[in-house]
Amino acid sequence: MHERGMLIVLSGPSGVGKGTVRQAMLAGDYRDFHYSVSMTTRKMRPGEVDGVDYYFRTKAEFENEIATGGMLEYAKYVDNYYGTPLKYVNETLDSGRDVLLEIEVKGAMQVREKCPDGVFIFLTPPDLGELKQRLTNRGTDDAATIDKRIKTAAEEIVMMENYDYAVVNDEVPLAVQRIERIIESEHLRVPRVIDRYKGMLKQVDMA
Repeated sequence: MHERGMLIVLSGPSGVGKGTVRQAMLAGDYRDFHYSVSMTTRKMRPGEVDGVDYYFRTKAEFENEIATGGMLEYAKYVDNYYGTPLKYVNETLDSGRDVLLEIEVKGAMQVREKCPDGVFIFLTPPDLGELKQRLTNRGTDDAATIDKRIKTAAEEIVMMENYDYAVVNDEVPLAVQRIERIIESEHLRVPRVIDRYKGMLKQVDMA
């Protein structure tokens, strides 16, 4: 019988580069894991694809998923819903494959309650000045929205204490390497592998 996969939760402030780091991880061949595409009600940005970057849904469609228990987690952030469909995550973990979630901080706290054995990684900017510059360079928000995101980011950084690891995204390749080392180490933790070895001992007893 195969072991259940590991849930990897990556989150951090808006503009810290979560999506860029996630794409770099998926582009490599380090480990066989699946990215769980989140659902959102925000507008699609140039270059994004429905079902690849997000499942883009209306507010009514999203709220129906909430009402019917179809979300592992969800949160409202800057007037838009973000969340993770539950069915795909459970099916993939049960198949023995790891699942990567890239989600907002409030959503991650919901997952923490439901999946305490997950690996929770907080991606941080070098500093808030750098974060504001990244948001400005992105060119998708006006000044008022950027200020609102920076204020929210400061509140979210305080919540870092609820995570297992903090990774600075100063350079994307370095951030990816740090996360990969975390995942490798977590797969070797005794609580994750002990059942396998207990099974081996039972086979010795039966011989």
